[in-house]
Amino acid sequence: MNALPLPTRRDEAWRYSDLEALGEVWPSGVVWERIAVPAGETRALTLVADAAQPVSVRDWTVTIADGARLDLHILNLGGRYGRVALDVTLGEGSHFELGAAQVGGGKATLEIVTHVRHAAPGATSRQTVRTVLAQQATGTYLGKVAVDRGAQKTDAAQSVKAMLLDRTATANAKPELEIFADDVKCAHGATVGELDATQYFYLTSRGLPPAEAKRLLLQAFLADAFAGMDDAGARETLEAASLAALERLA
Repeated sequence: MNALPLPTRRDEAWRYSDLEALGEVWPSGVVWERIAVPAGETRALTLVADAAQPVSVRDWTVTIADGARLDLHILNLGGRYGRVALDVTLGEGSHFELGAAQVGGGKATLEIVTHVRHAAPGATSRQTVRTVLAQQATGTYLGKVAVDRGAQKTDAAQSVKAMLLDRTATANAKPELEIFADDVKCAHGATVGELDATQYFYLTSRGLPPAEAKRLLLQAFLADAFAGMDDAGARETLEAASLAALERLA
């Protein structure tokens, strides 16, 4: 592990990273983890990357066997630098669900990097990522869906949206498809914008204080990442942590 060279920006997966912060923990301070979901089983995992940890880097290798399912929900609050990287391989008829939210302010750098490989027929994947950034924060999503030859009937989708609360914040979004099968359904979309002025005006014109109206709109925006979670307690924990992070941006 100690022989691993520090990444450079020549590697697309690290183009927008805070390499100075990364150097403080590389490689011994990086959390390297392997997750395997056995055939036919269903697992649900939740990760909160706490802002109290100045530099947090996680690298997960995930294998989802035939007919299995993994639901993964991530809240990346970071501190100075927070990165979550996922390398996922799907078996036949398996499913991967990712719901992730990032909230950052100051000069934080937050990243979610995914590589989802459909290696067999009939697998499905859904990735939903929502990011809110303020001050001089940078938020990045780099996501590649690769469909192998023979992985027919693949159904994959990526939905990536970022909201900038200040013009000095930066969002990078790069959903990517690499398809070598011909009977597939794959879609992706990415948007970067600001708080909807019409919705904000509607709420304030009906008596909501401006700060409350802004908070409600941001909460609803982030809630997309956690919609459909079966574990109500886990969802409430993520929503409460994201609300606390939003209040710190005020």
